[in-house]
Amino acid sequence: QVQVVESGGGLVQPGGSLRLSCAASGNIASINTMGWYRQAPGKQRELVAAITSGGSTNYADSVKGRFTISRDNAKNTVYLQMNSLKPEETAVYYCNVRANIRGRVGSYDYWGQGTQVTVSS
Repeated sequence: QVQVVESGGGLVQPGGSLRLSCAASGNIASINTMGWYRQAPGKQRELVAAITSGGSTNYADSVKGRFTISRDNAKNTVYLQMNSLKPEETAVYYCNVRANIRGRVGSYDYWGQGTQVTVSS
């Protein structure tokens, strides 16, 4: 019903920048929150940043001041600008979309397949 596709991951040196993108498509009536999570090897998935339909944002303490989340509601797309990246931020980054579906009651969570971000010299 809903497809979530991330892009923009890759290899970057410590201190470098990357911009992730995530687009949602399908039988979407509206999107509530869009967010980015990450999961490093051997660790639990954690919230990196989230943004509501009204533009309110929430960041993990570890990324405040370095990462910026934004969204284009017309395109059902969310972005994550990551600056001053650190090696310990190497992880698979996942996009989460909480959407209302046409013909169904309630909101549902959808996940992308993830994009690898590697921070290494």
